[in-house]
Amino acid sequence: MTTATDILIGKGEHPQTIRLALANRHGLVAGATGTGKTVTLQVMAEAFSRAGVPVFCADVKGDLSGLSQAGEAKPKLLERAAELGAEGYGVEACPVVFWDLEGARGHPARTTISEMGPVLLARLLELNEVQEGVLTIAFRIADDRGLLFLDLKDLRAVLAFLDENKAEVSGTYGNVSVSSVGAIQRRLLVLEEQGAAHFFGEPTLDLADLMRTTYDGRGFVSVLVADRLMGRPRLYATFLLWLLSELFETLPEVGDPEKPKLVFFFDEAHLLFDEAPKALLDKVEQVVRLIRSKGVGVYFVTQNPADVPGDVLGQLGNRVQHALRAFTPKDQKAVRVAAETFRPNPAYATEEVITQLGVGEALVSTLEEGGAPSIVERAKILPPRSRMGPIDDAERAAVMERSPVKGRYDAAIDRESAHEILARRAAEQTMARAEAELRAERDKAAAPAKGRRSAAPAEADAGGGILRDIVLGSGRREGVAQAMAKQMARSVGSQLSRQLVRGILGSFLKR
Repeated sequence: MTTATDILIGKGEHPQTIRLALANRHGLVAGATGTGKTVTLQVMAEAFSRAGVPVFCADVKGDLSGLSQAGEAKPKLLERAAELGAEGYGVEACPVVFWDLEGARGHPARTTISEMGPVLLARLLELNEVQEGVLTIAFRIADDRGLLFLDLKDLRAVLAFLDENKAEVSGTYGNVSVSSVGAIQRRLLVLEEQGAAHFFGEPTLDLADLMRTTYDGRGFVSVLVADRLMGRPRLYATFLLWLLSELFETLPEVGDPEKPKLVFFFDEAHLLFDEAPKALLDKVEQVVRLIRSKGVGVYFVTQNPADVPGDVLGQLGNRVQHALRAFTPKDQKAVRVAAETFRPNPAYATEEVITQLGVGEALVSTLEEGGAPSIVERAKILPPRSRMGPIDDAERAAVMERSPVKGRYDAAIDRESAHEILARRAAEQTMARAEAELRAERDKAAAPAKGRRSAAPAEADAGGGILRDIVLGSGRREGVAQAMAKQMARSVGSQLSRQLVRGILGSFLKR
């Protein structure tokens, strides 16, 4: 029998529930394509939301946008809900906030380069170990020199600084090779072509906005628009891992709360682990193991349990296994491995049942009181209360219009950061060198002709003023071109003037 501390997801011989107090012990929803994983995710998201638990999920096919609209009360759905003991079942929408890394069909979800960090950014850029080392040096230099690292142009500016000062940098921080800097810069271009520039910048995503509840106590469901993002799987996986890491580092320890502070669904979870270096896998394992004490439950959604590394899989206590196919020896091995992860049911052979499950059926095992997994049962999954399938543009626009974060993230902010600071410092250095050269030329020209000593400083000072106008910008009413013309007219016939004009034009053309 279910209670207010349980959420019902289906029924077999007994009701299949997830205890809210144990929902932060993580979980797994697995099964072949077309067996009902997305509907199960939808049912679970609805149930957590009704229980007052905020939810984050990625919409990789567009279907989860239907959470924002009430479903249709079809007779078959009502009959199934009654059969499975869903008391008070009725169609209703969930409170939904849409997010989109591109900012096109949801609120922009941004972070900064510094918050991403060199390890995750190296993963995103697919760098080798040597290139990752150079990237780490770039982050260290930005920290040491007080440079804000916000967006991709900041990273490019620091990389250019490394290249120009590689001798000095290599002596302090370690070897910086031109080839490594060039490789990182090329990867950044590829990343920009894929639209990732939208992801880096400000205002950054406030994690508190993912943990909102409504006035009547329901949890908001944050839906990440990810159907187009699937064309950039590395960006998708890196963003979700960054989000998990930020939650882990930001949230306070709460032990085992009565219900989670947030439930996080990681769809297409295999993308997180494909070709991941050991250091990254270790980080994922650490986050999954420890984040439950922050009140966050992580639920991986994937085709096969074998997609998830064993060290992570062993921490997933609440499991829903839809049908798997066993057409090849590899498939048969995967079915056997999946069956072995459940607590056996003496009534049937789990390995056989996995291949016989129909659409909307699953093998379910959840944590019982005390934390032990329940005996696996074959169960029918509840029908969702919200719409099954995608919404149209007008419906999405209406959801965005009443969003609790409307207007907060839509306009990007470009503060002074590494790019602007390094550009200004370079301009100041250019001006200082030019003025030093002018002073040297003045002294040289003044030495053989004492009668010209009084004129030379005025000429040099005027030339320096023009250089400041060109290099740093001038607030004078006169334009730079006018100032140049007057100075040149005053200096006709003077060797110093000819040198000054060449210097000014050279600086101008280099800009």
